[in-house]
Parts: sequence; C-alpha cells; structure tokens
Amino acid sequence: MTSQKTTQTMKPATAAKKLGVYLEATPAEFQEGVVSRDELNALQNEPPEWLVELRRDGPHPRPVVAAKLGVSISGLARGGLTEAMTTEEIEALKAENPEWLQKERATQAEVRKEAARLKEKKAEEKAEAKKAERGQAG
Repeated sequence: MTSQKTTQTMKPATAAKKLGVYLEATPAEFQEGVVSRDELNALQNEPPEWLVELRRDGPHPRPVVAAKLGVSISGLARGGLTEAMTTEEIEALKAENPEWLQKERATQAEVRKEAARLKEKKAEEKAEAKKAERGQAG
C-alpha cells in the first residue's frame, strides 16, 4: 500500500512573509495563486528578477524595515512608521537619524544586551548543575 504524498501549499501572504517581501508589491500572479513548498524553494534558490529587485529596492515589509533600521517593530510604530518603506526611504531616514530612531536603537541595543546576559547566565547555571550532578555521582 503506497500513500500518495500531497503537495503542501500556502497562501501568497505566507509565502511573501517567508521570502521577506511586501505582498502588495509582488506580481499579480503571485498574489492571486497559491504557492507550493517546491515553488517557494525554487523562488528562494533561484529568485526571479522581480524578487531580486523587491529584496534590493523594496518596498519592504515592516519586519525588514525594522531590521534594516536596527529597531523593533514596536519601535517603528512608536516612531509613527506603519507602512512599508523602500530602501531609499530607509537610507534617508538613517541619514536624517531623528531623535525617536536614536532612542529606539538604544532601546534595542539594551534589549539585545540583556538577552545575551540572560543567555550567558542560563548557560552558567546549566554548567554548574552538570558539575554538581557529577560531584554527587562520584
């Protein structure tokens, strides 16, 4: 008895998110269809020109904009940015470096620093627990 393998498909919005592109900027045929896992892999491995251009020039979705600016998505919202932005707009904003962006970058740096500290602390505690475990075993 052989089981027939069904093709995994996803909505265009999911595929766009996985590709890191703004859905509304993709071609109509991409937006209107469904995307199979194989098609997604093909787009990632050998991106067509429209995908290369979108990734380079935008418009970029908010998670990509946030990453390019070095802030969180919440930080974007606090700064009043709720829409997709092009690479050119992002670079202009970086050059302008408004006060809210400086503040959000500092906040993000603190968050990363704290996350690293907690990760290190957890690793130390784990190492100490292993050491104590070995001490009791002997």
